[in-house]
Amino acid sequence: MITDATSQGNDRDAHVVEEICGYITSVPPRCFFLFAGAGSGKTRTLVEVLRRITGIIEHLKGTHYAERLRSRGQSVRVITYTKNATSVIDGRLGENSLASVSTIHAFCWELICGFNDDIRDALLALNATRIEKAKAKAMGKKHGESDKDRKEYAEIENESDEIRLIDAFIYHPDRNTYGKGALSHAQVLQVASWLIRKRPTLQRIIEDRHPLILIDESQDTMKDVLDALFELSENRAGRITLGLLGDHRQRIYSDGHEDLPSHVPTDWARPALQMNHRSQQRIIELINKIWESDIEGRSQPKSGLAQCARAEKNGGIVRIYVGDSQANTVDKIQTEKDCARDMAVSTGITAWQEDFRGYRMLALEHKLVAKRGEFSDAYNAMALLDKDAAAPKSNGEHSGPAIVRPLLGPVLDLAACVHDDGSLNEFAAMNVLRQNDVLKNLPQTVLERQEALARIHDAVMKFSAASINEGATVRDVLAPILEERLFDTDQRLVLAYEDASPPLPEPEPRSKESKEDQQKRGWYALFNTKWQEIRRYRLYLAGETDLATHQVVKGSEFKHVMVVMDDEDAGGFMFSYDKLLGAVALSKTDAENSSAGKETTIDRTLRLLYVTCSRAEESLALVLWAKNPQAAIEAIGRYAWFTSNEIVSLPSAA
Repeated sequence: MITDATSQGNDRDAHVVEEICGYITSVPPRCFFLFAGAGSGKTRTLVEVLRRITGIIEHLKGTHYAERLRSRGQSVRVITYTKNATSVIDGRLGENSLASVSTIHAFCWELICGFNDDIRDALLALNATRIEKAKAKAMGKKHGESDKDRKEYAEIENESDEIRLIDAFIYHPDRNTYGKGALSHAQVLQVASWLIRKRPTLQRIIEDRHPLILIDESQDTMKDVLDALFELSENRAGRITLGLLGDHRQRIYSDGHEDLPSHVPTDWARPALQMNHRSQQRIIELINKIWESDIEGRSQPKSGLAQCARAEKNGGIVRIYVGDSQANTVDKIQTEKDCARDMAVSTGITAWQEDFRGYRMLALEHKLVAKRGEFSDAYNAMALLDKDAAAPKSNGEHSGPAIVRPLLGPVLDLAACVHDDGSLNEFAAMNVLRQNDVLKNLPQTVLERQEALARIHDAVMKFSAASINEGATVRDVLAPILEERLFDTDQRLVLAYEDASPPLPEPEPRSKESKEDQQKRGWYALFNTKWQEIRRYRLYLAGETDLATHQVVKGSEFKHVMVVMDDEDAGGFMFSYDKLLGAVALSKTDAENSSAGKETTIDRTLRLLYVTCSRAEESLALVLWAKNPQAAIEAIGRYAWFTSNEIVSLPSAA
């Protein structure tokens, strides 16, 4: 159960830094799990601990600890979830040879890079486990193994045969471009966790390099890696110390443990940050109530700490607007603007006025954001081509699918050089061409050089004219670029452009489709997408739009937030605000999972709601598009999350 925080003023957590320093520098050192809720100053606490134990700040025990690290050529390893988090910690810490900060993927690749024989052994062992699990699952079926099952075994075995022939492995998820030795993000983590468990030499390497490993956002760290490190710290107690930092209430990825606190060894220390420095009191009250709620279908425990606000943050405004999900998307977009205007009028906060647009919109799924942002055709096409790369990542990666290179890079950079009237900023365009080596290999003779430059100029001018055409498709705009081979282009894009034949129809739901057929549909959809959608799609990838998903803003904060909850437009099945907020009954699977103590749709959606609400500092507007608005309003009233004047029923569309 949640433990209430007693009133101790703004310095209630002042002791935590020294407490953690004590665990690290004691003899023997003690592993710990720091519970750090939303806005609690987790990064500041981490940096202050590092500054003490690496000798930046004068600290009796920390200075001795730093001297020991330096004398042994060791460093503290800090593992973060995103590249942005790495930059933030490095920026606050400054140059420090005794602290090495990186993402979990970079840490794991650093451990295994170059150990090709070991990587091969790990991949083969992991494949053998996959086959064992697949066979066990098949044998549990009523009719036993099927041809489909045997085909799956054969595919895994063929993959293993290919692995045996690979001499060297690299870290890059785009296997089609970089070859069969390219490892995906997931494979790097899986291989590293297997090798940490199975290779004593690697264990000694970690011990010799990093006697202290601190893992930020531990609730989302892949469970296999975390479990391998748990075993490592237990087997080498006193020589490797682990420190986990995070908040299991904010877990939004399935890679992490469903209930991390229950997996933390009982002899670990459990310090906690109880104050939320980010949000006003009313918002903190709301997120505390959300987490404490008894909701049908919930299986996750209420473990954690209720947060409290800073003494001076005794205000805050929340509203929830409830409308009918059957309204069309255009009407929903307009109504959401009306909700913002209502917030401006009822609160007096100018940031909610349309002219200022000083609030951030958050949504559940990328599909929902794409619809609201008017680039759904572009997003859907990219998802068919490469689902994993189609959306911006919480780790800071936003380049999009490599398969569409150079569309989302130099082509859009060149388009930015074209004015609305079709005229070209030739100086800026020339810079784009130079930066992408278009002018690098021009012929040496004057005549041939002039002819080549004329062709490039002609292609750029045709491109400029096409790019401002309101009805232009991606095919129309790319045509002069591809025909002149202006930029270095992925050969798969070139072949798809040359093949204008229509794809096979979309398969029936739950029926299997080959990767080739799916990509064929993706290419066809992409080339027929309106060009203007590609511009908006890249802005979304770069995080430069008003809309973002819960996952992408992980760790971020905004003064004013609007959360759009629309299961109908989101089109997903892992989450459901309708179920959480009483507009739709639980499914049979939800009820069975809840009874068995397994994670449910309710658990996942509750955490996402908690995460989004906790992003807001000053004011928060929730817009729920429900299948049964009245049932949702009644359920919201029963939860007592909001007062009656904070619940607004939206009028039905005429």
